[in-house]
Amino acid sequence: MAKIAYILLCHKDPDAIIAQAEQLTAAGDCMAIHFDARASREAYARIQGALQANSNVTFATKRIKCGWGEWSLVQATLNAVQAALEAFPRATHFYMLSGDCMAIKTAEYAHQFLNDNDRDFVESHDFFASNWIKTGMKEDRLIYRHFFNERTQSRRFYTSYDVQKKLGLTREVPADIQIMIGSQWWCLRRHTVEMIFEFLAQRPDVIRFFSTTWIPDETFFQTLVRHLVPREEIDNRTLTFLMFSDYGIPVTFYNDHYDMLLGQDFLFARKISPEAHELKDRLGQLYSADGVDFHISDEGRNLHSFLTARGRVGRRHKQRFWEAGNTLGPDRDVFLIVCKKWHVAKRLVDQIKSETDIPCVEYLFNEQDTALPDLGGIETTLLKRSRHRRALVRMLFDSFETDRLVLCIDPSDIEIIQDFCADQVKTHVLEVECEYSDDYLIGHARRVGLAGQDSPTETVARLVPTLHNAMEYESELIRGTALDRHARLRETSDRAENEDAIVQFLNVSQEQAQAIMRLDYLFAD
Repeated sequence: MAKIAYILLCHKDPDAIIAQAEQLTAAGDCMAIHFDARASREAYARIQGALQANSNVTFATKRIKCGWGEWSLVQATLNAVQAALEAFPRATHFYMLSGDCMAIKTAEYAHQFLNDNDRDFVESHDFFASNWIKTGMKEDRLIYRHFFNERTQSRRFYTSYDVQKKLGLTREVPADIQIMIGSQWWCLRRHTVEMIFEFLAQRPDVIRFFSTTWIPDETFFQTLVRHLVPREEIDNRTLTFLMFSDYGIPVTFYNDHYDMLLGQDFLFARKISPEAHELKDRLGQLYSADGVDFHISDEGRNLHSFLTARGRVGRRHKQRFWEAGNTLGPDRDVFLIVCKKWHVAKRLVDQIKSETDIPCVEYLFNEQDTALPDLGGIETTLLKRSRHRRALVRMLFDSFETDRLVLCIDPSDIEIIQDFCADQVKTHVLEVECEYSDDYLIGHARRVGLAGQDSPTETVARLVPTLHNAMEYESELIRGTALDRHARLRETSDRAENEDAIVQFLNVSQEQAQAIMRLDYLFAD
Protein backbone atom coordinates (compact mmCIF):
# COMPACT_ATOMS: atom_id res chain seq x y z
CA MET A 1 0.00 0.00 0.00
CA ALA A 2 1.21 3.49 -0.81
CA LYS A 3 2.72 5.56 1.97
CA ILE A 4 3.10 9.27 1.23
CA ALA A 5 5.86 11.55 2.46
CA TYR A 6 4.54 15.09 2.19
CA ILE A 7 7.12 17.76 1.42
CA LEU A 8 5.85 20.94 3.05
CA LEU A 9 7.37 24.32 2.24
CA CYS A 10 5.97 27.02 4.52
CA HIS A 11 6.86 30.36 6.05
CA LYS A 12 4.03 31.51 8.33
CA ASP A 13 1.08 30.56 10.54
CA PRO A 14 2.63 27.97 12.91
CA ASP A 15 -0.75 26.83 14.24
CA ALA A 16 -1.98 26.00 10.72
CA ILE A 17 1.24 24.09 9.97
CA ILE A 18 0.93 22.07 13.17
CA ALA A 19 -2.70 21.24 12.37
CA GLN A 20 -1.82 20.30 8.79
CA ALA A 21 0.97 17.98 9.91
CA GLU A 22 -1.21 16.30 12.53
CA GLN A 23 -4.07 15.81 10.08
CA LEU A 24 -1.94 14.33 7.29
CA THR A 25 0.07 12.00 9.54
CA ALA A 26 -2.95 10.70 11.48
CA ALA A 27 -3.64 8.13 8.77
CA GLY A 28 -0.06 6.79 8.77
CA ASP A 29 1.53 9.09 6.22
CA CYS A 30 4.53 11.26 7.03
CA MET A 31 5.86 14.76 6.44
CA ALA A 32 9.13 16.63 6.01
CA ILE A 33 8.87 20.34 6.80
CA HIS A 34 11.00 23.22 5.55
CA PHE A 35 10.16 26.40 7.46
CA ASP A 36 11.59 29.47 5.76
CA ALA A 37 14.72 30.80 7.47
CA ARG A 38 13.33 34.32 7.06
CA ALA A 39 10.63 33.48 9.58
CA SER A 40 11.20 33.94 13.30
CA ARG A 41 13.07 31.41 15.40
CA GLU A 42 10.24 31.51 17.91
CA ALA A 43 7.71 30.38 15.32
CA TYR A 44 9.98 27.56 14.17
CA ALA A 45 10.62 26.45 17.76
CA ARG A 46 6.87 26.41 18.37
CA ILE A 47 6.32 24.09 15.39
CA GLN A 48 9.18 21.79 16.42
CA GLY A 49 7.96 21.63 20.00
CA ALA A 50 4.41 20.76 19.03
CA LEU A 51 5.47 18.01 16.62
CA GLN A 52 8.58 16.58 18.31
CA ALA A 53 6.68 13.56 19.64
CA ASN A 54 5.25 12.75 16.21
CA SER A 55 7.52 10.10 14.68
CA ASN A 56 5.96 10.71 11.27
CA VAL A 57 7.27 14.28 11.10
CA THR A 58 10.82 15.37 10.32
CA PHE A 59 12.45 18.68 9.43
CA ALA A 60 14.90 19.78 6.76
CA THR A 61 18.35 19.78 8.37
CA LYS A 62 19.21 23.17 6.87
CA ARG A 63 16.76 26.03 6.56
CA ILE A 64 17.01 28.34 3.55
CA LYS A 65 15.94 31.96 3.16
CA CYS A 66 13.51 31.59 0.28
CA GLY A 67 12.50 34.14 -2.31
CA TRP A 68 9.93 33.96 -5.11
CA GLY A 69 11.51 33.09 -8.44
CA GLU A 70 14.83 32.11 -6.84
CA TRP A 71 16.83 28.89 -6.73
CA SER A 72 16.37 29.02 -2.94
CA LEU A 73 12.90 27.47 -3.31
CA VAL A 74 14.34 24.48 -5.17
CA GLN A 75 17.18 24.09 -2.66
CA ALA A 76 14.71 24.18 0.22
CA THR A 77 12.68 21.49 -1.52
CA LEU A 78 15.76 19.32 -2.06
CA ASN A 79 16.68 19.69 1.61
CA ALA A 80 13.20 18.61 2.72
CA VAL A 81 13.12 15.69 0.27
CA GLN A 82 16.55 14.51 1.46
CA ALA A 83 15.32 14.59 5.05
CA ALA A 84 12.24 12.56 4.08
CA LEU A 85 14.30 9.97 2.21
CA GLU A 86 16.44 9.39 5.27
CA ALA A 87 13.71 9.51 7.90
CA PHE A 88 11.02 7.51 6.12
CA PRO A 89 12.49 4.47 4.33
CA ARG A 90 9.00 3.00 3.79
CA ALA A 91 7.63 6.06 2.01
CA THR A 92 6.63 5.13 -1.55
CA HIS A 93 5.64 8.59 -2.82
CA PHE A 94 6.77 12.17 -2.22
CA TYR A 95 4.10 14.84 -2.56
CA MET A 96 4.96 18.55 -2.75
CA LEU A 97 2.71 20.85 -0.67
CA SER A 98 2.49 24.39 0.62
CA GLY A 99 0.86 25.64 3.78
CA ASP A 100 -2.13 26.77 1.71
CA CYS A 101 -2.91 23.23 0.50
CA MET A 102 -5.43 20.83 2.01
CA ALA A 103 -6.54 17.31 1.12
CA ILE A 104 -9.87 17.06 -0.72
CA LYS A 105 -9.91 13.26 -0.63
CA THR A 106 -9.41 10.71 2.13
CA ALA A 107 -6.10 8.99 2.79
CA GLU A 108 -7.85 5.76 1.85
CA TYR A 109 -8.75 7.20 -1.57
CA ALA A 110 -5.30 8.74 -2.10
CA HIS A 111 -3.48 5.51 -1.28
CA GLN A 112 -5.68 3.44 -3.56
CA PHE A 113 -5.32 6.01 -6.34
CA LEU A 114 -1.53 5.88 -6.15
CA ASN A 115 -1.57 2.08 -5.97
CA ASP A 116 -3.67 1.91 -9.12
CA ASN A 117 -1.56 4.48 -11.01
CA ASP A 118 2.11 3.51 -10.91
CA ARG A 119 3.54 6.70 -12.38
CA ASP A 120 4.89 10.13 -11.53
CA PHE A 121 2.46 13.05 -11.52
CA VAL A 122 4.16 16.21 -12.72
CA GLU A 123 3.32 18.84 -15.31
CA SER A 124 6.14 18.87 -17.85
CA HIS A 125 5.56 20.81 -21.08
CA ASP A 126 8.26 21.68 -23.58
CA PHE A 127 9.67 25.00 -22.41
CA PHE A 128 10.16 26.46 -25.89
CA ALA A 129 7.32 24.86 -27.86
CA SER A 130 4.46 25.16 -25.36
CA ASN A 131 2.51 28.30 -24.45
CA TRP A 132 2.66 27.58 -20.72
CA ILE A 133 4.33 30.96 -20.15
CA LYS A 134 1.66 33.53 -20.99
CA THR A 135 3.52 36.81 -20.45
CA GLY A 136 6.97 38.14 -19.65
CA MET A 137 10.33 36.47 -20.15
CA LYS A 138 10.61 33.10 -21.77
CA GLU A 139 13.95 32.09 -23.28
CA ASP A 140 15.65 34.85 -21.26
CA ARG A 141 14.81 32.96 -18.06
CA LEU A 142 17.44 30.42 -19.13
CA ILE A 143 20.06 31.98 -21.38
CA TYR A 144 20.91 34.83 -18.98
CA ARG A 145 22.09 34.45 -15.38
CA HIS A 146 19.76 35.80 -12.70
CA PHE A 147 21.48 36.55 -9.40
CA PHE A 148 18.95 38.87 -7.75
CA ASN A 149 15.34 38.65 -6.61
CA GLU A 150 13.06 40.38 -9.11
CA ARG A 151 10.54 41.40 -6.45
CA THR A 152 12.79 42.59 -3.61
CA GLN A 153 15.82 43.69 -5.69
CA SER A 154 14.11 44.90 -8.83
CA ARG A 155 16.72 47.50 -9.81
CA ARG A 156 19.62 45.05 -9.44
CA PHE A 157 17.67 42.30 -11.19
CA TYR A 158 16.96 44.36 -14.31
CA THR A 159 20.33 46.14 -14.34
CA SER A 160 22.12 42.79 -14.37
CA TYR A 161 19.73 41.48 -17.01
CA ASP A 162 20.10 44.56 -19.25
CA VAL A 163 23.91 44.53 -19.02
CA GLN A 164 24.04 40.85 -20.05
CA LYS A 165 21.72 41.53 -22.99
CA LYS A 166 23.75 44.54 -24.11
CA LEU A 167 27.06 42.61 -23.95
CA GLY A 168 25.59 39.44 -25.43
CA LEU A 169 26.50 37.35 -22.36
CA THR A 170 24.21 34.44 -23.16
CA ARG A 171 24.82 30.80 -22.27
CA GLU A 172 23.79 27.45 -23.64
CA VAL A 173 21.27 25.12 -22.09
CA PRO A 174 22.95 21.79 -21.13
CA ALA A 175 23.12 20.00 -24.47
CA ASP A 176 21.68 16.65 -23.38
CA ILE A 177 18.70 18.06 -21.48
CA GLN A 178 15.31 19.15 -22.83
CA ILE A 179 14.00 21.94 -20.62
CA MET A 180 10.43 21.38 -19.45
CA ILE A 181 8.06 23.63 -17.54
CA GLY A 182 4.97 23.17 -15.39
CA SER A 183 3.36 23.49 -11.98
CA GLN A 184 5.66 23.03 -8.98
CA TRP A 185 3.08 20.87 -7.19
CA TRP A 186 4.14 17.32 -8.05
CA CYS A 187 3.86 13.78 -6.67
CA LEU A 188 6.84 11.51 -7.43
CA ARG A 189 7.61 7.87 -6.71
CA ARG A 190 10.49 7.01 -4.40
CA HIS A 191 12.53 5.46 -7.20
CA THR A 192 12.23 8.66 -9.22
CA VAL A 193 13.34 10.84 -6.32
CA GLU A 194 16.33 8.59 -5.69
CA MET A 195 17.29 8.78 -9.37
CA ILE A 196 17.16 12.58 -9.21
CA PHE A 197 19.63 12.70 -6.31
CA GLU A 198 21.94 10.19 -8.01
CA PHE A 199 21.84 12.24 -11.20
CA LEU A 200 22.61 15.50 -9.36
CA ALA A 201 25.59 13.90 -7.64
CA GLN A 202 27.02 13.08 -11.07
CA ARG A 203 26.02 16.34 -12.78
CA PRO A 204 26.94 19.43 -10.74
CA ASP A 205 26.77 21.40 -14.00
CA VAL A 206 22.99 20.95 -14.02
CA ILE A 207 22.67 22.48 -10.56
CA ARG A 208 24.98 25.33 -11.58
CA PHE A 209 22.79 26.02 -14.60
CA PHE A 210 19.42 25.95 -12.83
CA SER A 211 20.69 27.87 -9.80
CA THR A 212 20.91 31.07 -11.87
CA THR A 213 17.77 30.61 -13.97
CA TRP A 214 14.66 32.60 -13.13
CA ILE A 215 11.72 30.78 -11.48
CA PRO A 216 13.50 27.38 -11.47
CA ASP A 217 10.80 25.75 -9.33
CA GLU A 218 8.72 25.65 -12.54
CA THR A 219 11.48 23.92 -14.55
CA PHE A 220 13.92 21.98 -12.35
CA PHE A 221 11.98 18.88 -11.26
CA GLN A 222 9.82 19.03 -14.37
CA THR A 223 12.95 18.74 -16.56
CA LEU A 224 14.75 16.08 -14.51
CA VAL A 225 11.74 13.78 -14.24
CA ARG A 226 11.20 13.86 -17.99
CA HIS A 227 14.96 13.32 -18.52
CA LEU A 228 15.16 10.29 -16.21
CA VAL A 229 11.75 8.60 -16.42
CA PRO A 230 10.17 6.97 -19.49
CA ARG A 231 7.36 9.09 -20.92
CA GLU A 232 4.77 6.33 -20.41
CA GLU A 233 5.46 6.41 -16.65
CA ILE A 234 4.64 10.12 -16.35
CA ASP A 235 1.15 11.56 -16.00
CA ASN A 236 1.50 15.13 -17.28
CA ARG A 237 -0.62 16.80 -14.62
CA THR A 238 -0.61 17.87 -11.02
CA LEU A 239 -2.75 16.17 -8.37
CA THR A 240 -3.29 19.53 -6.67
CA PHE A 241 -6.35 21.48 -7.79
CA LEU A 242 -5.59 25.14 -8.34
CA MET A 243 -7.08 27.86 -10.51
CA PHE A 244 -5.99 31.31 -11.58
CA SER A 245 -7.95 34.47 -12.33
CA ASP A 246 -7.69 36.41 -15.59
CA TYR A 247 -4.89 38.39 -13.96
CA GLY A 248 -2.78 35.35 -13.01
CA ILE A 249 -3.79 35.50 -9.32
CA PRO A 250 -4.51 32.15 -7.59
CA VAL A 251 -8.18 31.62 -6.83
CA THR A 252 -8.89 31.26 -3.11
CA PHE A 253 -11.40 28.73 -1.77
CA TYR A 254 -13.88 29.47 1.02
CA ASN A 255 -16.41 27.64 3.19
CA ASP A 256 -19.03 27.24 0.46
CA HIS A 257 -16.59 25.47 -1.88
CA TYR A 258 -16.56 22.19 0.09
CA ASP A 259 -18.85 20.14 -2.16
CA MET A 260 -17.27 21.50 -5.34
CA LEU A 261 -13.75 20.67 -4.14
CA LEU A 262 -14.64 17.08 -3.27
CA GLY A 263 -15.98 16.57 -6.79
CA GLN A 264 -12.70 17.50 -8.52
CA ASP A 265 -10.37 14.81 -9.88
CA PHE A 266 -7.51 15.82 -7.59
CA LEU A 267 -6.15 14.80 -4.18
CA PHE A 268 -5.41 18.29 -2.80
CA ALA A 269 -6.54 21.87 -3.40
CA ARG A 270 -4.69 25.19 -3.20
CA LYS A 271 -5.32 27.90 -1.94
CA ILE A 272 -7.58 27.53 1.08
CA SER A 273 -8.42 30.88 2.69
CA PRO A 274 -7.03 31.30 6.24
CA GLU A 275 -10.47 32.67 7.16
CA ALA A 276 -12.31 29.57 5.88
CA HIS A 277 -12.37 27.92 9.29
CA GLU A 278 -15.39 25.72 8.59
CA LEU A 279 -13.89 24.48 5.31
CA LYS A 280 -10.53 23.77 6.96
CA ASP A 281 -12.22 21.87 9.81
CA ARG A 282 -14.29 19.74 7.43
CA LEU A 283 -11.35 18.97 5.13
CA GLY A 284 -9.14 18.23 8.14
CA GLN A 285 -11.59 15.61 9.38
CA LEU A 286 -12.03 14.19 5.90
CA TYR A 287 -8.50 12.87 5.35
CA SER A 288 -8.64 10.19 8.06
CA ALA A 289 -12.23 9.13 7.32
CA ASP A 290 -13.05 5.65 5.96
CA GLY A 291 -15.49 4.51 3.30
CA VAL A 292 -16.23 7.92 1.76
CA ASP A 293 -17.65 7.66 -1.75
CA PHE A 294 -16.51 10.48 -4.06
CA HIS A 295 -18.50 11.45 -7.14
CA ILE A 296 -15.99 13.01 -9.52
CA SER A 297 -17.62 15.78 -11.57
CA ASP A 298 -14.52 17.87 -12.34
CA GLU A 299 -16.50 20.98 -13.25
CA GLY A 300 -14.53 23.41 -11.10
CA ARG A 301 -12.61 25.35 -13.75
CA ASN A 302 -15.58 25.64 -16.15
CA LEU A 303 -17.85 26.74 -13.32
CA HIS A 304 -15.40 29.37 -12.10
CA SER A 305 -14.95 30.74 -15.61
CA PHE A 306 -18.72 30.96 -16.10
CA LEU A 307 -19.48 32.66 -12.81
CA THR A 308 -16.65 35.20 -12.93
CA ALA A 309 -17.53 36.15 -16.51
CA ARG A 310 -21.03 37.37 -15.57
CA GLY A 311 -21.33 41.08 -16.25
CA ARG A 312 -18.31 41.14 -18.55
CA VAL A 313 -19.80 39.33 -21.54
CA GLY A 314 -19.49 41.23 -24.78
CA ARG A 315 -17.42 44.09 -23.41
CA ARG A 316 -14.27 44.52 -25.42
CA HIS A 317 -12.07 47.59 -25.91
CA LYS A 318 -11.59 47.39 -29.66
CA GLN A 319 -11.94 45.13 -32.68
CA ARG A 320 -9.39 42.46 -33.27
CA PHE A 321 -7.08 43.02 -36.21
CA TRP A 322 -8.64 40.32 -38.39
CA GLU A 323 -12.08 41.86 -38.00
CA ALA A 324 -11.27 45.52 -38.54
CA GLY A 325 -10.61 45.25 -42.26
CA ASN A 326 -13.28 42.73 -43.17
CA THR A 327 -16.83 43.66 -44.16
CA LEU A 328 -19.60 41.52 -45.57
CA GLY A 329 -20.97 44.35 -47.71
CA PRO A 330 -24.08 46.57 -47.51
CA ASP A 331 -25.99 44.64 -50.18
CA ARG A 332 -26.18 41.42 -48.20
CA ASP A 333 -28.50 40.18 -45.45
CA VAL A 334 -27.42 37.89 -42.64
CA PHE A 335 -30.20 36.37 -40.54
CA LEU A 336 -29.14 35.28 -37.04
CA ILE A 337 -31.34 32.77 -35.23
CA VAL A 338 -30.33 33.13 -31.59
CA CYS A 339 -31.48 30.24 -29.46
CA LYS A 340 -30.16 28.47 -26.35
CA LYS A 341 -31.98 25.24 -27.20
CA TRP A 342 -30.03 24.20 -30.25
CA HIS A 343 -32.47 21.47 -31.29
CA VAL A 344 -35.26 24.07 -31.53
CA ALA A 345 -33.18 26.33 -33.79
CA LYS A 346 -32.23 23.36 -35.97
CA ARG A 347 -35.88 22.38 -36.44
CA LEU A 348 -36.68 25.96 -37.42
CA VAL A 349 -33.78 25.98 -39.87
CA ASP A 350 -35.05 22.78 -41.50
CA GLN A 351 -38.40 24.47 -42.03
CA ILE A 352 -36.80 27.61 -43.48
CA LYS A 353 -34.72 25.52 -45.91
CA SER A 354 -37.78 23.59 -47.05
CA GLU A 355 -39.96 26.68 -47.59
CA THR A 356 -37.44 29.26 -48.92
CA ASP A 357 -34.30 29.37 -51.02
CA ILE A 358 -32.19 30.97 -48.26
CA PRO A 359 -29.08 28.88 -47.41
CA CYS A 360 -28.88 28.02 -43.71
CA VAL A 361 -25.90 27.03 -41.56
CA GLU A 362 -26.38 25.68 -38.06
CA TYR A 363 -24.17 26.47 -35.06
CA LEU A 364 -20.95 26.97 -37.04
CA PHE A 365 -19.20 28.78 -34.17
CA ASN A 366 -20.20 26.18 -31.58
CA GLU A 367 -20.23 22.74 -33.22
CA GLN A 368 -17.15 21.31 -34.88
CA ASP A 369 -19.23 18.92 -37.01
CA THR A 370 -21.45 21.59 -38.56
CA ALA A 371 -21.84 20.82 -42.29
CA LEU A 372 -19.82 23.37 -44.27
CA PRO A 373 -18.47 23.54 -47.83
CA ASP A 374 -14.73 23.38 -48.48
CA LEU A 375 -13.47 26.90 -47.82
CA GLY A 376 -9.74 26.32 -48.13
CA GLY A 377 -9.11 25.32 -44.51
CA ILE A 378 -10.61 28.26 -42.64
CA GLU A 379 -13.60 26.06 -41.78
CA THR A 380 -11.59 23.19 -40.27
CA THR A 381 -11.57 24.20 -36.59
CA LEU A 382 -13.82 26.19 -34.28
CA LEU A 383 -10.85 28.38 -33.37
CA LYS A 384 -10.26 29.37 -37.00
CA ARG A 385 -13.94 29.98 -37.61
CA SER A 386 -14.26 32.28 -34.62
CA ARG A 387 -10.99 34.07 -35.21
CA HIS A 388 -11.80 34.86 -38.85
CA ARG A 389 -15.58 34.91 -38.65
CA ARG A 390 -16.25 37.78 -41.08
CA ALA A 391 -13.94 36.25 -43.67
CA LEU A 392 -15.62 32.88 -43.09
CA VAL A 393 -19.14 34.23 -43.59
CA ARG A 394 -18.08 36.22 -46.63
CA MET A 395 -16.75 32.99 -48.14
CA LEU A 396 -20.04 31.27 -47.32
CA PHE A 397 -21.94 33.97 -49.19
CA ASP A 398 -19.67 33.40 -52.18
CA SER A 399 -19.82 29.60 -51.95
CA PHE A 400 -23.63 29.55 -51.82
CA GLU A 401 -23.79 32.28 -54.50
CA THR A 402 -26.30 34.23 -52.48
CA ASP A 403 -26.78 37.56 -50.76
CA ARG A 404 -28.95 36.08 -48.00
CA LEU A 405 -27.74 33.66 -45.34
CA VAL A 406 -29.23 32.22 -42.13
CA LEU A 407 -26.88 31.39 -39.23
CA CYS A 408 -27.62 29.85 -35.84
CA ILE A 409 -25.94 31.56 -32.89
CA ASP A 410 -25.89 30.69 -29.18
CA PRO A 411 -27.09 33.62 -27.02
CA SER A 412 -23.84 33.51 -25.05
CA ASP A 413 -21.98 34.53 -28.22
CA ILE A 414 -23.03 38.16 -27.82
CA GLU A 415 -19.65 39.27 -29.16
CA ILE A 416 -20.40 37.57 -32.48
CA ILE A 417 -23.87 39.12 -32.67
CA GLN A 418 -22.43 42.56 -31.90
CA ASP A 419 -19.77 42.04 -34.56
CA PHE A 420 -22.30 41.32 -37.31
CA CYS A 421 -24.59 44.14 -36.18
CA ALA A 422 -21.64 46.56 -36.37
CA ASP A 423 -20.83 45.52 -39.95
CA GLN A 424 -22.20 47.15 -43.11
CA VAL A 425 -24.17 43.98 -43.82
CA LYS A 426 -27.88 44.16 -42.97
CA THR A 427 -28.12 42.00 -39.84
CA HIS A 428 -31.48 40.62 -38.74
CA VAL A 429 -31.84 38.89 -35.36
CA LEU A 430 -34.54 36.40 -34.39
CA GLU A 431 -34.39 35.67 -30.70
CA VAL A 432 -36.08 32.35 -29.98
CA GLU A 433 -37.39 32.59 -26.45
CA CYS A 434 -37.91 29.12 -24.96
CA GLU A 435 -39.21 28.09 -21.58
CA TYR A 436 -36.55 26.61 -19.31
CA SER A 437 -37.52 24.24 -16.53
CA ASP A 438 -35.18 23.72 -13.60
CA ASP A 439 -34.50 20.19 -14.87
CA TYR A 440 -33.53 21.57 -18.27
CA LEU A 441 -31.15 24.11 -16.71
CA ILE A 442 -29.55 21.42 -14.55
CA GLY A 443 -29.09 19.29 -17.66
CA HIS A 444 -27.67 22.32 -19.48
CA ALA A 445 -25.16 22.86 -16.66
CA ARG A 446 -23.98 19.27 -17.05
CA ARG A 447 -23.79 19.46 -20.85
CA VAL A 448 -21.61 22.57 -20.91
CA GLY A 449 -19.30 21.46 -18.11
CA LEU A 450 -20.59 23.67 -15.28
CA ALA A 451 -21.37 20.44 -13.44
CA GLY A 452 -20.28 16.85 -13.87
CA GLN A 453 -22.52 13.92 -14.59
CA ASP A 454 -21.96 12.70 -11.03
CA SER A 455 -22.45 16.05 -9.29
CA PRO A 456 -25.24 15.79 -6.68
CA THR A 457 -28.49 17.23 -8.03
CA GLU A 458 -28.97 19.41 -4.97
CA THR A 459 -25.54 20.95 -5.53
CA VAL A 460 -26.19 21.65 -9.21
CA ALA A 461 -29.63 23.04 -8.36
CA ARG A 462 -27.93 25.98 -6.65
CA LEU A 463 -26.81 27.10 -10.10
CA VAL A 464 -30.37 27.42 -11.43
CA PRO A 465 -31.03 31.03 -10.32
CA THR A 466 -27.66 32.10 -11.73
CA LEU A 467 -28.41 30.42 -15.06
CA HIS A 468 -31.83 32.07 -15.22
CA ASN A 469 -30.24 35.45 -14.57
CA ALA A 470 -27.51 34.76 -17.13
CA MET A 471 -30.07 34.02 -19.83
CA GLU A 472 -32.08 37.14 -19.00
CA TYR A 473 -28.89 39.18 -19.16
CA GLU A 474 -28.00 37.69 -22.55
CA SER A 475 -31.46 38.57 -23.82
CA GLU A 476 -31.04 42.19 -22.69
CA LEU A 477 -27.72 42.44 -24.51
CA ILE A 478 -29.21 40.97 -27.69
CA ARG A 479 -32.11 43.43 -27.71
CA GLY A 480 -29.75 46.31 -27.07
CA THR A 481 -27.53 45.20 -29.94
CA ALA A 482 -30.09 44.33 -32.62
CA LEU A 483 -32.39 47.32 -31.97
CA ASP A 484 -34.86 47.79 -34.88
CA ARG A 485 -33.84 44.54 -36.62
CA HIS A 486 -34.82 42.37 -33.71
CA ALA A 487 -37.75 39.95 -33.74
CA ARG A 488 -38.77 37.47 -31.09
CA LEU A 489 -40.25 34.00 -31.43
CA ARG A 490 -41.80 32.91 -28.12
CA GLU A 491 -42.76 29.46 -26.95
CA THR A 492 -45.57 31.11 -24.96
CA SER A 493 -46.95 33.08 -27.94
CA ASP A 494 -49.70 31.80 -30.20
CA ARG A 495 -48.91 30.68 -33.74
CA ALA A 496 -50.19 33.88 -35.38
CA GLU A 497 -47.82 36.02 -33.32
CA ASN A 498 -44.88 33.77 -34.16
CA GLU A 499 -45.82 33.83 -37.86
CA ASP A 500 -45.67 37.63 -37.74
CA ALA A 501 -42.21 37.36 -36.15
CA ILE A 502 -41.05 35.18 -39.07
CA VAL A 503 -42.44 37.68 -41.59
CA GLN A 504 -40.61 40.50 -39.81
CA PHE A 505 -37.39 38.50 -39.54
CA LEU A 506 -37.06 37.00 -43.02
CA ASN A 507 -39.21 39.47 -44.95
CA VAL A 508 -41.20 36.59 -46.46
CA SER A 509 -44.89 36.35 -47.29
CA GLN A 510 -47.50 35.46 -44.72
CA GLU A 511 -48.09 32.16 -46.53
CA GLN A 512 -44.38 31.24 -46.29
CA ALA A 513 -44.33 32.17 -42.61
CA GLN A 514 -47.35 29.95 -42.00
CA ALA A 515 -45.60 27.06 -43.75
CA ILE A 516 -42.44 27.57 -41.67
CA MET A 517 -44.42 27.61 -38.41
CA ARG A 518 -46.54 24.59 -39.36
CA LEU A 519 -44.24 22.38 -37.22
CA ASP A 520 -46.28 21.40 -34.14
CA TYR A 521 -43.32 20.08 -32.12
CA LEU A 522 -40.95 23.02 -32.70
CA PHE A 523 -40.42 23.72 -28.98
CA ALA A 524 -40.70 20.13 -27.75
CA ASP A 525 -37.81 18.80 -25.66
